[in-house]
Amino acid sequence: MWSVVSAGELPAQERFDWFADLVSREVMPTALSIDRTADFQAEAAVLDLKTVRIARFGFSPLRSRRTPALIRRGDPEQYQLGLMRRGATVLSQHRNDCSVGAGDLVFWDTSRPSDAAMPTDSGPVQLTMLQLPRDVLPLRSRRIDRLLASRIPGGHGLGAVLASFLGSLEGHAGQCAPEDLPRLGSVVVDLVAACLAQNLDAEEQLPAEARSRALIQRIHTFVDAHLGDPDLTPAAVAAAHHVSVRTLHQLFQAHGEGETVHARIRRRRLERCRDELARPELAGRPVQAVAARWGFSGPAVFSRAFRAAYGLSPTEYRALSVKEARAERTAGGAARS
Repeated sequence: MWSVVSAGELPAQERFDWFADLVSREVMPTALSIDRTADFQAEAAVLDLKTVRIARFGFSPLRSRRTPALIRRGDPEQYQLGLMRRGATVLSQHRNDCSVGAGDLVFWDTSRPSDAAMPTDSGPVQLTMLQLPRDVLPLRSRRIDRLLASRIPGGHGLGAVLASFLGSLEGHAGQCAPEDLPRLGSVVVDLVAACLAQNLDAEEQLPAEARSRALIQRIHTFVDAHLGDPDLTPAAVAAAHHVSVRTLHQLFQAHGEGETVHARIRRRRLERCRDELARPELAGRPVQAVAARWGFSGPAVFSRAFRAAYGLSPTEYRALSVKEARAERTAGGAARS
């Protein structure tokens, strides 16, 4: 469901103009400039989540300016939030300035002039961007304006939860059914609102339902980060988030899509083990070591759970996966020759 385009097939002298036109049409009218157009590279992909759109861009460093004249020419009236995957930028808007590097989040308003400069010595830019209609965020615009052109750390707190969820969207949203996309869009809005509110010390402005959905995503991120801990239990998860075990179970009943806390922990552990067992380069690692790495208490418990989930023992699954990987490599080598 990702719509993907690339400048790679175009003559070198046309790539920059193609990208500038793409940004002006699909994002907002913007003045882009670059020192050397001959070396310019760019690609883009867009996923429509109904409420919001998520876009990912890769491009050579450039300068981007949004002037009053360009705003009058066309304004989607959006807030936009970017996650820098690679590279760096310096953004100015609404009397604010910030420097943003890989892993950081940054927030801007399409209805205000802005200026972004990307240093060439930081290398190519990789950016994930959310396009959010102004009316979807349940926060007062006056307070939101304080965060324009401000660096939001993506390494801890709700910034890290949001960054992690965006990474999951990039990797897996294209495999979802069309009817799942609006729900994903709602989760994105809740996480953005919660992240902004946390940075504004304004959590009380969020509706209770939005706070609950943001909390369940924080819990999912916490669980994924601690799967290797054999003491990861519902009680430990509840304590880490300052809620009771009863409240935790109620959250999962409301937002867990039929999955309990314990079931999610077990499923995510099994998925990590399955991924590791499928890697031919790790074929020498004992199965029990894989199970222990992801928090299983013993090989017998792991083997029973794995067979129940996937219909094969861990050893059988590994052998089949390695065989298929080798066959694919052989087929690929034959095709190239």
